[in-house]
Amino acid sequence: MRDYKNICVITNIGTHYRLPIYTKMAEELPCEFYLGDHVETPIKTFEYHQLKGFQKTLRNIFFHHFYWQCGSISLIFKSYHYYILDGEPYCLSSWFILLLSKLTKKETIAWTHGWYGRESSVKRVIKKFFYTLHSKLLVYSEYAIHLMQQEGIPLKKLYCIANSMDSDYEKALRAELTFTSIYKDHFHNSFPTIIYCGRIQKWKKLEMLIDCVKLLKEEGIHINVVMVGKDVEDVNLPSYAKTLGIEQQIWMYGPCYDDKVLGELFYNAHVCVSPGNVGLTAIHSLTFGCPVITHGNFPYQGPEFESIRPGITGDFFKQGDTTSLKDTIRRWISVSAENREKIREAAYQEIDSKWNIHHQLEIIKQVIEND
Repeated sequence: MRDYKNICVITNIGTHYRLPIYTKMAEELPCEFYLGDHVETPIKTFEYHQLKGFQKTLRNIFFHHFYWQCGSISLIFKSYHYYILDGEPYCLSSWFILLLSKLTKKETIAWTHGWYGRESSVKRVIKKFFYTLHSKLLVYSEYAIHLMQQEGIPLKKLYCIANSMDSDYEKALRAELTFTSIYKDHFHNSFPTIIYCGRIQKWKKLEMLIDCVKLLKEEGIHINVVMVGKDVEDVNLPSYAKTLGIEQQIWMYGPCYDDKVLGELFYNAHVCVSPGNVGLTAIHSLTFGCPVITHGNFPYQGPEFESIRPGITGDFFKQGDTTSLKDTIRRWISVSAENREKIREAAYQEIDSKWNIHHQLEIIKQVIEND
């Protein structure tokens, strides 16, 4: 291993999907991790002591959307050279770390969403100043990097780190995937099946997908929909589907974190649809060869929308337009078997080229090697 300088990773919480990349970082870089205990919206975490290099759980104290990480500021005086932070202006303690880093000549690296494109004028000023305080910026998408350049942030500070899940494990699983009768056995038909995977929340606009089932049925086109995820806001989609008379075409699968099961569900689906926006669901879906449809209003998207190449790995519809979504779904469920295999291979190539832990680790190494 190259003789890298010590790295301190401070983050608001250890989300479960980050364990593979953190583990890879700990294996190949001298990283130590300080992870927050909770965030505003409950989220699944990994067991912190599983992680090599884990040092301490930091207590997060929230003041509405702002928060303070107790014990984080003193870390700037430890023998670390690099500090990787969340890059969240809402984290008040990060501001102090950034200012103290200037006095202690430490390097600070933000791992951040960066710009969305919907920031108000006040937010733009605050975010630009905040990011200017960092030495380097690891940003999820090229889209955000382009916007940050327009704001005057130098390109030499910006690196696209993309995002990932459990890349190696999921790649091994997909090599074993084959067509099964999972949907035929449940629905007792051979209609094309649409999948949604993620928490069921109002802002995900999943009623639009239910509406599309009804509209397509009226056109003589029958589809099934499987919803994988927990209803965390009492959206009650089964009740809505029943009012439209299509409840038999909807499968509320419930939450699932088993990639073997999810792999089968994605692989056998025609397309994944996320009407409200898309995030890691896009990476999960493409990993198992399933194309993705979501809306095309990018300022209101997750950075993972960049994994969707229209007509190749998925498509975009007009935000909030049910007819546009219906027509997009109709095109994708009509794809021939031969073209479906080409789409599957394109999905694999997209993930293997960028959206994986190996790519992310190489970007992190570039950042510290270019110091």
